[in-house]
Amino acid sequence: MLGPLTISRDGVPVVLPASRKLRALLAYLALAPHPVGRGRLCDLLWDVPNDPRGELRWCLSKLRGALDEPGRRRVSTQGDTVALDLGDCLVDALEVTSAAAQGLGTFDVERLRVLAGLFTGDFLDGLELERNPHFNSWLIAQRHRFGSCHAAVLEQLAGSLPAGCDEAIGHLQRWVELAPFDERAHAALLAGLAGRGEIGAAEQHLAAAARLFQSEDLDFGAVNAAWRAIRDRPPAASPPMPRALVPAGPRLVATPLDAGPVEPNHASLAVMPFVEEISDGTGGGLADGLTHDIITRLAKLRDFFVIARGSVFALAEKNIAPEDAGRRLNVDYVATGTVRGPTGGTVRSPTGRLIVSVELIEVRTARIVWAETFERRPDDIFAVLDDICDSIVSSISAEIETVERNRAMLKAPNSLNAWEAYHRGLWHMYRFTQTENEQARHFFDMALRLDPTFARAYAGLSFTHWQNAFQRWGDRDRESALAFESAGHSLLLDDHNPAAHWAMGRALWLRGEQDGSLLELERAVDLSPNFALGHYALSFVHSQSGDPQAAIGSSDHSRHLSPFDPLLFGMLGARAMAHVRLGQFEEAAEWALKAAARPNAHAIILAIAAHCLALAGRLDEARGYAAAMRKTLPHYSSDDFIGTFRFGPDAAALFRQGARRIGLG
Repeated sequence: MLGPLTISRDGVPVVLPASRKLRALLAYLALAPHPVGRGRLCDLLWDVPNDPRGELRWCLSKLRGALDEPGRRRVSTQGDTVALDLGDCLVDALEVTSAAAQGLGTFDVERLRVLAGLFTGDFLDGLELERNPHFNSWLIAQRHRFGSCHAAVLEQLAGSLPAGCDEAIGHLQRWVELAPFDERAHAALLAGLAGRGEIGAAEQHLAAAARLFQSEDLDFGAVNAAWRAIRDRPPAASPPMPRALVPAGPRLVATPLDAGPVEPNHASLAVMPFVEEISDGTGGGLADGLTHDIITRLAKLRDFFVIARGSVFALAEKNIAPEDAGRRLNVDYVATGTVRGPTGGTVRSPTGRLIVSVELIEVRTARIVWAETFERRPDDIFAVLDDICDSIVSSISAEIETVERNRAMLKAPNSLNAWEAYHRGLWHMYRFTQTENEQARHFFDMALRLDPTFARAYAGLSFTHWQNAFQRWGDRDRESALAFESAGHSLLLDDHNPAAHWAMGRALWLRGEQDGSLLELERAVDLSPNFALGHYALSFVHSQSGDPQAAIGSSDHSRHLSPFDPLLFGMLGARAMAHVRLGQFEEAAEWALKAAARPNAHAIILAIAAHCLALAGRLDEARGYAAAMRKTLPHYSSDDFIGTFRFGPDAAALFRQGARRIGLG
C-alpha cells in the first residue's frame, strides 16, 4: 500500500477487478484495528447509491475470491461487521506501523534499509475517489502519517551510516524532499555535504532552501544558525551535526511568563486545531473551542512547553498536516483530533451523540503514543465537552511524562540534561522503596545542579524527603524540614506552578499545619484544575481529619483525571480511610483492597487494608495483609499506624479497635 495498491501470492501478482472502491475497501479493512460495521463501510465508500449494501456484498465476494485460500478464510464476517485476517501476510503499511511503535532507534542498519525500501510512492498512490469525502479525508490523513514515518526512517537510517557517505547523503536528500520545511533535515544535509568538503553544493542548497522558506513566510533563522555552526567548525570535526545540536526554533508557550525562545532540552507540544465534522453545520465552533481549552489547560500544568494558539491555528489555515506542522514548529509531540456530532444522524455519529477522537504523535518517529475516542450523549453539550477536555489533557500529560521517563532511563546517567535527570528521578520515585527513593533524590539533585531554576525538580526533591519522613526511612523532623525547604525553593522559582504548591501543601501537612496545607493544595488545583495529584493530596488530608465526603469526591476526581497514575494506590487508600470515618466499614475494605492490589503499593497501604478489613469483620483477610506488611516492617503496631497519619480522636479510636482484632494493638 506504500505506493500503488498491489497484492501478490508467492511472488505472482493477484488480479483484482477494476473497481477503485474494491481497492479502497481492501486498504481500509487491512489497516482497521477492529472489525468494521457494514454501515460504516457504506457511509465511507458510497455516496447515496441505490443499493450500498448490495455493492458492499459484491466487493466482499470479489475480495474473497482474491484473498481466501483452501481452508483459510481471510475475509471474515460476523454479524454486521467485516474484518480481514492478514496475520501471516506481509503488509508494508503494517510493517512500518509496527516498527514505529517499537521505536526506530532499536533497529540496525539492515532493518532500516528494508523499511526504507517499502516506500515506493504515496500511500495508495492514485486511489482518490470522486464524491467520497469521508474516504478521501481518511486517505489524506494516512498519507500524512506514512509520509512522516518515511521521513523518520530516512532520518534514523542516515544517522546510522558512516558520515558523509553516498548512501547517507542520498537518504538525507530524500528526507528533504519528503519534508521540505523540516529544519533538521536541511541542517543534517548541510552537515553531510560539508563533511564531504562540498561547501559550494551546501551553500547552493542553503540558498534554494531559504527561497523556499521565504515563499511560505517561514522563519529560516534556525537553518542559517545551523549552517554557521557547521561552517565554523574545524575540518577535523566535520561529521554531520548531531540532532541535539540543531538549533531549536522559537517556541511560543501559552503562558504569560514566556518571552520568546526557550531552552530546547524540555519536551514541547503543539495541539493542532481539531477538525469539526458536524454533518448539518450546526456545530458552532465546538472543535475550535475544545482546541483552545486543551491548549490553555495543558499550559497551566506547566509540565512542558506548549505552542501558543495563534501559531498552530496559522499553520492549520495553510492546510498543513499535523506531523508536518510539528516539524515546522520544532516540537517533540503533536496532538490532533476530530469532533463529530452531536446533532448529525450519521452511522459514525448516531443521532444525539458527540464523538471526539484524539491522537498524540511523537514527531521525530511519527509514532502514535496515545489514541482514544470519547463518545457521549450530550444532555449538556458544554459540560460534556468540559469532561472530555479534562480526560484529554490529563492523558496527554501522563503519556508524555511516561515516554520521557522511559527515554531518560535508556541514557547513560552522565549524559543526562536537567530535563532528563528530572524524569529519571520520577522513574525511581514511583517505585516507592527506600533505595529507589534515594536514587530519585540523587537525580533531582543532578537536575538542579544542571538547572538551578527548575521548579519541578525542587518539587520532586521535596517529595523524596516527604517519603523519607512518612515511611520513617529517616529522621522525621529532619526530613520534614527538608521537604518544607525544597517546596519553598520551588515556590520561589515559580509561584504559578501547581506542583510547587502541591509540594508545599504536603510539607505543611507533615508539620501538622492542616489549614495551611489545605490552602496550598486548593491553590494548586485553582492554578490547574487538571492537576490530578493536587486533587489526590486534598483527598489524603481530608480523609484523616477534614471532611470525609470531600475526601471521597477529590479521590474520585483525581482518578478520573489520571486513571493509571503511579499514585493510584494512594487515591484509593485515601477513599478507604474516608469511609472508615463515615462508619462505612465494608466500603472501606473494598477500596483498601483495590489500593493494596496496585503493583507499587508499599507497606503502609497494606496496613490500611489490614485495618479496614478488620473493621469490616473480615479477619482472615485482615491477618493476611498484616502478615504481608510485617515482612517489611516486623514490629509495626497500631501506634505506628496512628503516628503515621493525622487522625482525629474518633478516627484513631476506630483504627485502634480494628488493630486489636488482628493482633496489631
